[in-house]
Amino acid sequence: MAAQRKFLWRDMTVFDGLRELPQPMAVVTAGAHIDTLCPMSDFDAARVADAEDAGRGGVMTPGLVDCHTHLVFGGERAGEFEQRLEGASYAEIAQAGGGILSTVRATRAASEQVLFETARPRLQALIDDGVTCVEIKSGYGLTVADELKMLRVARRLGADLPVRVVTTLLGAHALPPEYKDDADGYIDLVCNDMIPAAAGEGLADAVDVFCESIAFDVAQCERVFQAAQRHNLPIKAHSEQLSNLGGTTLAAHYNALSADHIEYANENDVQALAAAGSVAVLLPGAFHTLRETQQPPIDMLRKHDVPMAVATDGNPGSSPLFQPTLMLNLACTLFRMTPREALAGMTAHGAQALQCNDLGRIRVGGTADLCVWNIERPAQLSYAVQPGRLRQRVVGGRMTHNAPA
Repeated sequence: MAAQRKFLWRDMTVFDGLRELPQPMAVVTAGAHIDTLCPMSDFDAARVADAEDAGRGGVMTPGLVDCHTHLVFGGERAGEFEQRLEGASYAEIAQAGGGILSTVRATRAASEQVLFETARPRLQALIDDGVTCVEIKSGYGLTVADELKMLRVARRLGADLPVRVVTTLLGAHALPPEYKDDADGYIDLVCNDMIPAAAGEGLADAVDVFCESIAFDVAQCERVFQAAQRHNLPIKAHSEQLSNLGGTTLAAHYNALSADHIEYANENDVQALAAAGSVAVLLPGAFHTLRETQQPPIDMLRKHDVPMAVATDGNPGSSPLFQPTLMLNLACTLFRMTPREALAGMTAHGAQALQCNDLGRIRVGGTADLCVWNIERPAQLSYAVQPGRLRQRVVGGRMTHNAPA
């Protein structure tokens, strides 16, 4: 068996996923795991004489976790961007056959190879900005065959690129045109055919719904959650984005991994999330792109100690933004999160939202998914929107990026 490759970093400012450690640290990885994390004042270099010198100084964080994306899709929606700037609302565009359904038409028409080739550079952009784990949702196929096609592409992306890909079946994303007068019939398809097929092929790690007036009501979403449970798949929810329908509380009742968006969530919703141990996933890119004004209830989430994750929501319509560190800045400037909260949201809490609790932290024995940044303080990742700060990126102990200090 080949010897484990070891790397040593000295004099690092370490953000461990929840906080900045108070003094310069030494970090050693051995193979896929973190072997040493200790203050430089206690570091014995002789103990790790076989480790390769990986550098000195800068900021080390866990690899970033982007826990909510829609990276696989066909076509583009720049025309709708123009429409919104001319006064049309997101809901009006959707009701006129645009929005998600326009992407559905393009995605259905695209082959798996085309979807792979167009999604790959989007995912590469996330990787180059420090992401080591990403969730990719389906939801633009809305037939069994097309939803499975999207999930297969997502799995292939994870096999082709040095990144961990978690897949989520979002069959209940929008009502397809062939079911425009039969929403319950479409939910039958999702529950009786789509979820069993995705589970049977091992293509989905979770099931999501869009609980909203332009998508599905609480009763329909509950049927999807029950079907997911029958197939031992955890659930997530897009909820309280445009109004308050009760989707967040419903998701919490089913022990959801997360409720995402939640701009219109109230204190009862937040208390339900706290009781369930669910994560609130905040998506400032969509808030920014749609020029929303209703902010998520940050103070209530703090009050009830609900973990807050931050993600890109990278998608063709409401958040065509594929730079994770930009989301850190937007989370701070738009939602008044602190830099520590935002970075925890894209490390420890982002991992929690995906049930990947071995990721998003720097701790002895933990998985060696790490980023080293050419900055002096962790807060600088949120403070400035500046590509090119990533010095090194490590996934499972393997260095994929190594730029000069």
